[in-house]
Amino acid sequence: MKTKSIQLLVALALASGSSATLHAANDKAFEHANENASFLRCGTKHPSQKEAEMKEKHFKNLRSNSAAKGKPGGGGGGDNGGDQPRAVGSVVIDVYFHIITDSNGNGGLSAGDISSQMNVLNNAYANTPFTFNLVSSQTVVNNAWFTAGYGTQAETAMKSTLRQGDAGDLNFYTNNMGDGLLGWATFPSDYASRPMNDGVVVLFETLPGGSAAPYNQGDTGTHEVGHWLGLYHTFQGGCSGSGDYVSDTPAEKSPAYGCPTGRDSCTKGKNAAGSDPINNFMDYTDDACMYEFSFGQSLRADQQSITYRGL
Repeated sequence: MKTKSIQLLVALALASGSSATLHAANDKAFEHANENASFLRCGTKHPSQKEAEMKEKHFKNLRSNSAAKGKPGGGGGGDNGGDQPRAVGSVVIDVYFHIITDSNGNGGLSAGDISSQMNVLNNAYANTPFTFNLVSSQTVVNNAWFTAGYGTQAETAMKSTLRQGDAGDLNFYTNNMGDGLLGWATFPSDYASRPMNDGVVVLFETLPGGSAAPYNQGDTGTHEVGHWLGLYHTFQGGCSGSGDYVSDTPAEKSPAYGCPTGRDSCTKGKNAAGSDPINNFMDYTDDACMYEFSFGQSLRADQQSITYRGL
C-alpha cells in the first residue's frame, strides 16, 4: 500500500458505448462524468447552487449564534473565515464497521482488511484535526442489504438496524451496492433530520488490495468520509459561484479522471487561479494520483463537525 498515493473516490460504473446508456447511469450516480471517462464515481447527492447557498447561510447563522454564546466553533462561516482548525489529531472519531455479505460469503473482509482501511483513513487525515478509532466491527449476512443501493428501502432497513452511536460517530458500511457506484455518504447537516441514515457506504472491493483497480487503495473511504465531515467535491459549482466553499482549492469545471497533470479547466471566475486540484481527495482521479486535503478543507471540515456533529 502506498502511504501517500491514496485518493478520494467513490462510485464506479462502466460506461457502455452509447450516450443514452451513459446518461442513464449518470442519473443514478447523481454526478455527470465527462464523455471520455471509463467510470462514473460518487453517489453522494450534492445540492444545487441555490440549495448550497441556503445551506451555507444556515451554517453561518449557526456559527454566529454559537460565537455570540461563547461556544466553541463560533465565528464567521464560509471560505475559511480567518479561523484556524483545531490541533492535528486532537479530534478522535469512533468508527463502527459493518461488513455486509451475501449468504455465500461474498463481500467478506478480514481483520487485516479493516485494519488497512483504518490506516488509510488515518494517513489521509494526518494533517487535519481528525483521527479515527475502530470501536467494533461486525459481519452481517443479508442478501438484500448486500446489494442495497442509494436511497433504497434496503439501505434504510440496513442502517436502521445496524447504526450505532450518535452524530459524532462514524458508521462505515461495506457491501456490493451495484448501479456502478463506489460509495456515498451523508453530510453533517443531514443528521438532524435523518439521524439513522447517517454514515458512509462503500463498495467492499475498494478497500486496500481489493479488485476495483484503480480504485482499490482505500480512498473511496477517504473521499466519502470527507463528505461525512462536510466537504464538497472540488468541482462543486464548476467555475462560477462559491464552488466548494473552500478558498484554497482552485475552481474546477468538471471532475478530473486518471491523473491529468497541469489540467486547468477554469480560467475565469472566483478561485480560478491555479491548476485543477487533481491530487485532492475530493476530486475523481485515480487513487494513486490523490494524496492531500488543503488547509481550507481541514478548517471547513473542523467547523462543520463542530457545528453539526458536536465533535
